[in-house]
Amino acid sequence: MTATRPAEFGLTGITAVNGLPVHDAIDLTKGGNQALIVLNDQVYNLRVTRAGKLILTK
Repeated sequence: MTATRPAEFGLTGITAVNGLPVHDAIDLTKGGNQALIVLNDQVYNLRVTRAGKLILTK
């Protein structure tokens, strides 16, 4: 299963607000629907649902 990105959600024109970095979830998952994120030796799973929502679990 691969999530798709509607054109209206492209990052064109989005800039960092208050110095916060902006990351595209599709880039993080390399076009798939899951990515692993590590924080302080803890591994989290970022998943893009069929509905295009993000779920982050430990």
